[in-house]
Amino acid sequence: MLRRSLMAVAAASACFIAAPISAQAPIKIGFIAELSGPQGPLGQDQYDAFMLVVEQNGGRLGGVPVQVLREDSQLKPDVAVQLVDKLIERDRVPIITGVTFSNVMMAIHKKITEKEVFLIGSNAGPSPIAGAQCSPFFFSTSWQNDQQAEVVGKYAEDRGLKRIVALAPNYQAGKDFVAGFKRYFKTPLAGEFYPALSTQDFSAEIAQIAATNPQAVFAFMPGGLGINFVKQWNQAGMRGKIPLLTTSTTDGIGLPAMGDAALGVVSGTFWGPDFNNPVNQKFVRDFEAKHKRIPSQYAAQAYDSALLLDSAIRKVAGKVEDKVAFRAALKAADFQSVRGGFKFNTNNFPIQDLHMFEAIKDAQGRMTLKTIATPLKADQDAYVDRCPLK
Repeated sequence: MLRRSLMAVAAASACFIAAPISAQAPIKIGFIAELSGPQGPLGQDQYDAFMLVVEQNGGRLGGVPVQVLREDSQLKPDVAVQLVDKLIERDRVPIITGVTFSNVMMAIHKKITEKEVFLIGSNAGPSPIAGAQCSPFFFSTSWQNDQQAEVVGKYAEDRGLKRIVALAPNYQAGKDFVAGFKRYFKTPLAGEFYPALSTQDFSAEIAQIAATNPQAVFAFMPGGLGINFVKQWNQAGMRGKIPLLTTSTTDGIGLPAMGDAALGVVSGTFWGPDFNNPVNQKFVRDFEAKHKRIPSQYAAQAYDSALLLDSAIRKVAGKVEDKVAFRAALKAADFQSVRGGFKFNTNNFPIQDLHMFEAIKDAQGRMTLKTIATPLKADQDAYVDRCPLK
């Protein structure tokens, strides 16, 4: 009996010693994105890539169990606000990530960061949150909206184009993208067209563009908007007649649906599936194996957000409640990105190269993107000096 008692005490002691590690409660992470409707594929690619990292790590980030709470904002800012209230007040999440559209980001950014909940944006980058409304609790693994357009403007300027018209949806990101294009393209635009975000038929805009007879068109048409526009552009006989310069339009989300209609269209952004670095090659290979499609930039951004969280959570040994330490760990960005190196600016947006891509078919006959130029290197967004963070 004495022997059995000693064994029981030893076993209990061993359990007590191991308890702090094995019984650690999962860190709750809220994931908000557009996951339904025409823009749903953008958010789905973000979610699939984020979860790819979590799943490959056995349900952990930074060696700590995580519980990802997936929420669909439905591209409705009021719905997103309600979801944030639920995630913060009921679910008690210390971290929220995702966020696809800028109107949704503008509706929830202040509500989240003022509660000192960390917001890791993996797409939307409206100008106010990069400038005067920046927050130490917000970090972006994508880009400030203007940057993707700026590289296209630089590309057009370098090629000596003069007569260009712009097309973008009538909301915050649309205005940011056109402003970004004009920042590097020095000639005044020959026209600017801002259809509603819900537009599906672009025949009127295409007719107006044709009447303007530009040398090229700059278009920002994200998600389903881009699929419809590029197809209609091709059907109207405009492909090959007027060059189409785009961003967030002929991306990995829309290219399969656009098919040949997108061939030869060029676009500007921070990342392409052909990047030749080990992290990116693994990401593309693993994503294709699991989801049977080439990942988009939305997926690449969200994959990096998971890698960022993985590195930061590990640095603080899972103690994300230590907000000073966790913020410093996020700022350090001690991970290898799909784009190569990664560094945050003082406003917590990346300093990064911006590239141009051409829509082509790969060896399997699939639509994809090929890197053709790098007009902007180690680029800083235009609003960083307005951010009071240092």
